[in-house]
Formats: sequence, structure tokens, C-alpha cells
Amino acid sequence: MASMARASSGLAYPERFYAAASYAGFDGSLDSSTKNVTSRFSNDAALLLYALYQQAIVGPCNVPKPSAWSAVEQSKWKSWQGLGHMASTEAMRLFVKILEEEDPGWYSRTSNSVAEPVVDVQMNHNSKVEPVMENGNAYPETKTIAIENGNLMETQDKDVVLEGLGSIVIYDQWVAPPISGQRPKARYEHGSAVVQDKMYVYGGNHNGRYLNDLHVLDLRSWTWSKVDAANIAAEESSSPAPLTPCAGHALIPWDNSLLSIAGHTKDPLDTIQVKEFNLQTGKWSTLKTYGRPPVSRGGQSVTLVGTSLVIFGGQDAKRSLLNDLHILDLETLTWDEIDAVGVPPSPRSDHAAAVHAERYLLIFGGGSHSSCFNDLHVLDLQAMEWSRPTQQGEIPAPRAGHAGVAVGENWFIVGGGDNKNGVSETVVLNMSTLVWSIVTTVQGRVPIASEGLSLAVSSYNGEDILVSFGGYNGRYSNEVSVLKPSHKSTLPSKILEGTAPDSVSAVHNATNPTRDVESEFDVGQEGKIREIVMDNIDPDPIKSKGEGTSEHLMATLKAEKEELESSLSREKLQTLQLKQDLAEAETRNTDLCKELQSVRGQLASEQSRCFKLEVDVAEVRQKLQAMETLQKELELLQRQMAVSEEAALSAKQRQSSSGVWGWIAGTPGNQKLDES
Repeated sequence: MASMARASSGLAYPERFYAAASYAGFDGSLDSSTKNVTSRFSNDAALLLYALYQQAIVGPCNVPKPSAWSAVEQSKWKSWQGLGHMASTEAMRLFVKILEEEDPGWYSRTSNSVAEPVVDVQMNHNSKVEPVMENGNAYPETKTIAIENGNLMETQDKDVVLEGLGSIVIYDQWVAPPISGQRPKARYEHGSAVVQDKMYVYGGNHNGRYLNDLHVLDLRSWTWSKVDAANIAAEESSSPAPLTPCAGHALIPWDNSLLSIAGHTKDPLDTIQVKEFNLQTGKWSTLKTYGRPPVSRGGQSVTLVGTSLVIFGGQDAKRSLLNDLHILDLETLTWDEIDAVGVPPSPRSDHAAAVHAERYLLIFGGGSHSSCFNDLHVLDLQAMEWSRPTQQGEIPAPRAGHAGVAVGENWFIVGGGDNKNGVSETVVLNMSTLVWSIVTTVQGRVPIASEGLSLAVSSYNGEDILVSFGGYNGRYSNEVSVLKPSHKSTLPSKILEGTAPDSVSAVHNATNPTRDVESEFDVGQEGKIREIVMDNIDPDPIKSKGEGTSEHLMATLKAEKEELESSLSREKLQTLQLKQDLAEAETRNTDLCKELQSVRGQLASEQSRCFKLEVDVAEVRQKLQAMETLQKELELLQRQMAVSEEAALSAKQRQSSSGVWGWIAGTPGNQKLDES
């Protein structure tokens, strides 16, 4: 009865680990075999479970390496040895998480009367094992959840329950939490940042109008509220001035403040401005910077590295694309333009950037005026040198307007578009191995497949969650989506044999459990990352050395064959992609030729019309000249008529005046008249 009560209420650590180990097939002995485990789980999962079990029970691996001909035992030893000095409690937690991923209903199928294995082994030199603590909270127990029809669901782990969501959150799936409060206006190209379990959203673009409002989402209660922030203070005056609406900016948390950097505005300034929102006073202000600030822009990437902001690319107010590099020291507020060596990324905007190991700046994707990119560039911030390493795994499609966030050494990329459609895949890049894998794929036109969305990372019950907001995919969105990445998604899904990039070093962090588990992959002497190959075989210790060598050789040849087939498949896919690109280019070329012919026809028609107009103008000019000639002739006739009239009038006057003198002279008037 006591056992049943304990099972229904949930087990704490380490009892929870012992129940999981018993269910997985480990009998509690230090020499537990993976025979029963490999029959129920995949090879990779079986290796991880074995290594984590040994790490939790025994501690770090101090046993000698097994004989070279035993491939299975060698793989088991490498997996265990690769965990280094991981704490026993951490190994227990990871063991349970991997079991839950492989068999989510394991706990409900576990017998309530399972006896806990008694292990008389001192762990971490402390006979008392404390419950696992993460972020200051005890690791959660199980919880029973009621469904809508009043019936009870079977007992679920609280690991997969997000109480704030009020529903079960499945790993690696986007879900919509139950939001309350007044939602912000739908938007894209906004800025977002998480500070103390609160996500702040500032600015953005809605229907071509820039915004300047500030909203906050409580990630515990999932409640929106608007921040009535004071207006920004002018630099030369203490009186407040209106806060300039903007979009395409970056929002960075820094020293109990939010920094808004750059962005497009209606009336852009000449250089980038840095605005600060003080979370304590609730007031905006403009920071006075020194040095030579970059030209104003939007769509750039802004990455916090230590105490500096690294700004790359973007698009200025004249729509010119940029690929310059600037650094702002937040302690001295001094700008510095960097002239790095190597070949930088081509000019672009709306790309994503992340920093790895506080040394390597990664730039992925983005767009120009005519195309989108899926290239990856790395900047060594110590040597200030650009490089373009080889990507591996499932390389994402070209995109721009996507959002990215780094969780440890894993870089999650969400959304974006390719000038045709929104991107539906959520992908993750392991920044140490540069291997891409797909986390999940959404269906239909949903907000998560949008351009200009924001992505932030927070935590709940010690587990990371990704929070997305807004975006545009034909319509503006103000929806919130949440994804809880599983343990698997933070590991490379498939490591292909190839030269490890020189530009990104595999930084081993003993405090990072994800990186420690990743050590199951062996790095060869030639700098090549090799995948562990393990068959579901029962190793026979009586085998001869020759038979073992032959099987090992066959396994090696099989692995090489699979690798060659995989390479051939990739080449075929690349060839098919190139053919499709060529066909699209030919189609575009045909369309352009048709358009050129149409333009030429229009030009010929316009030339004919111009010629006709010139003929008409010449005819009009001739008519004008003829009219001028007629005008001159008319004026001449008018003058001649005037002269004739004057002569007739003069003659008449003389006739009138000569009548008396003619009578005196004896000339008859009739004769004078006849003579006239």
C-alpha cells in the first residue's frame, strides 16, 4: 500500500532514477550488460543509457580500455569515458530524460511494486544523495491532470507538463499557450527580449506603419500588459520628446535595462541611435555614444558578446545593402569599426547571428533585393578573420527574416521566407560540429512560418522553452507559440564523417551535460568526427581474435559503403537542385526575353509615333510659312488700294476746283468732263 501511494504521488530523485533503470533493464549490478537494453532501444540510446547508468552508480570511468577486437565493449567504454566528471545527480536526470524520449509512457507501465536496487556505492564522496536541483528549484515530481470530460488522465511526469500553459507540452512541437490580457497589435520586424521570466516586445511594423509601443508578457501567468513608458528625453534638453516609431531594430537586455539599437524610421537619422529603457524607472532615454557610429540601418544583426555589441550588415535608408562590421563597447559606449581579414558575407539584411564559446560569431541566411541565402559564415572575434566552413547534416533552405536563439551550443532557427512562401521547418545547428538537423515541421500557413517574427528563450521548471511572437506570412500576427526542445534536439541527429571545420573549435564544457553526452562521438587522430556503429549482437567472449577482426572489418566496410551511398544521395539531391535552379533560371531568362521583346515593340511603336509627329510638325510649319506669305500679299494689296483711293480722291478734288478757271478760259465743262 505504501508503495502504491508513493507511485501515485510521484517519485523524487534518486528513487525516480532507480525505477527508470529497473524498467530499462539494468539489474543494479555494476557490470550491467546492454543485452536487454539494446533489444528494446536503438543502439545510440542504449549506449547513452549504459554510460549514464554507470556514471550515476560508479562515477567517472576509471576502468582500462577493453581489447581492440571487441567493438561493442569498446563503444560502451568510449560512451562512459566521454562523460568525464559529470555529477551523478546530473547523470540520473539525463538517464530519466532519455528514457522518457524513447518510451514516454514508461512510468505508467512501471509496476508499483518494483523494488529499488540497493547500491552500496558512495557517490561524490557523500553517502546522502540530495534531490536534483536546477535553477534553485527542486526537480519536479509527477502530477495527475484532469481532462475536460471530468476523467483523469494517467499519471504524467511533471517534466512534460508546463503548468503555466495549463496543458501538456510535447517535446519538439509548437503549441499555443492560453494567453490572457490585452494582446499587442499584430506586427512583424519588432524586437523582443526576456528579462526575469518576462518577455518584452517593442516597436515593429503593421500595415506599413512603424510602431513605438512597449508590451510585456508574463511567462508564468501568460498575461499581456502594456507598459506606459515615459517619452524619450532629448539629448540637449530635459523635456521629453516623442519616442520615434521604428522597425527592423534589435532589443538587447543589459544591466536591468533594454537597449533598442538601430532600425528603420519614417525620417531616418544619419547614424545609428541607441535607446535605453530603464526597467526600474520605466523611462526611455538616448545613450550618448562616442567614436564614429555606423550609418543608420534596419534588418541588421546585433549580438551581445561579453560587454560588447557586434553589429553586422543590414539595409540603410537608401535601400543599399551592407556587410560592414561594428562593435559598441557597452562599458565605455564607444564605437569601433572593424576591418576583418578574409572574405566577409555578401551584403545582406534580415539574417540571423549567434555567438559560440564567446569567440565565434556565426552568420546564417539573409536576403538581398532579389534572392535569399542559406550560407553560413564564421567570424573569429579574436583573430578578426572571416571563414566559410562546410555545413553538414540537413542544411536548411535559403531564407530571410528568420529568427534564431542559442541554447548552450545549439542554435535554433525558426521561420523566415524565400520570397515565395514562409519556411515551415524549425532547425537546429550544433555550433561545435556544424551539423544541422530538423526539430519539427509545421503544416499550413501558421504564425510560426512567418517572416519578421521574434524568438526568445526562457526556462520553466529548469527546462528551456522557446517563445515566438508575431510575424507576417500574408497577414500580420500577434500570436504566441512555445516549443520545449527535447534532449535529442540538442544533439546532432547524424554526424557524417568529414573534416572538422578549423574555424569552429569543439569546446568541451564539463558543466554542460549536453556537451558531455555528445562525447559518445569519437574524434579521430586525423581530426575527423566519426559516428559510432553498434549492431544488435550478443558479444561472445569465446570468439577468436580472427573472427572478431573480420567482423570489425565488415562493419567498417559497411559503414564506408553507407557513407558513400549517403554521399551519392547528397550529390544526386544537389544535382537535382542545380537542375531545378537551372530550369528556374531558364524560365526567368525566357520571361526576360519576352519582356525585352515587348519593350522593343513598344519602343518601335513610340519611334513611329514620334516620326509621324515630326511630319505633322513640318506640315504645320509649311502652312505657317504660306500664311505669312499670304499675310504679306494682303498687306501689299491693302497699301495699293489705299494709294488708289488717295489718287482718286485727289483727282476729284482737282476737278472740283478747276470749274471756274475753265469757264474763264472758255473751256466748256462738258469737254473737261469728257477729257477726264
